Amino acid sequence: MSITLNGEPGRIVDIAEFVTAAEKATGERMLAVAVSDLDGLTALHEAHGLEATNRVLAGWQRTLASSVPDDAVVARLSFDEWAVALPGASAESALIILEEIRAHYTEHGVDGVDSPLAVSIGIAGRPPHAANVDGATRAAVEALMRAKREGGGRVVIYVEEKMTLKSNYYSRASLDRLGKLASATERTEASLLREALDDLLQKHRDRL
Repeated sequence: MSITLNGEPGRIVDIAEFVTAAEKATGERMLAVAVSDLDGLTALHEAHGLEATNRVLAGWQRTLASSVPDDAVVARLSFDEWAVALPGASAESALIILEEIRAHYTEHGVDGVDSPLAVSIGIAGRPPHAANVDGATRAAVEALMRAKREGGGRVVIYVEEKMTLKSNYYSRASLDRLGKLASATERTEASLLREALDDLLQKHRDRL
């Protein structure tokens, strides 16, 4: 069973408490942090009420806490946001774990709630995305925000904007086509490139 900082779904902890517990559990090992947020919870609450909303929240915590490795640290950070620290895990291996959990929860749902359920999750690692647990957690939050911007219901890994100098890797013809696609889809070029990277990692996740 994972280490859960908030045994009952109603208790919320702050990021500092989560970071302290994650540091203690991880030591000097590598670490992946995932931050999740339930999509469409306001609409679900308006359609089905507080009881159904609470069942959905409790259902996600049970699924998450029972599905991550035994040494993982799980904490509820806000009304519908949870953080998970995975000691010894890379961001890529965390992607595989959290995508399986997300897909299972979406497919099986929660008893008594017939609305479709979706979860967005952002992931970051120490290293390469941050030098400490606090930085990795904040990077995971940024990745979560990107997952929400790109439609939700997905797991993404943090990518620094400055990591990719597009002109160093792509031909002018490819960059022109990328620009046209960005205009047509009303998205940024960076978000399209990140989506391609996420898809590539997902495609080859058995090798990671």
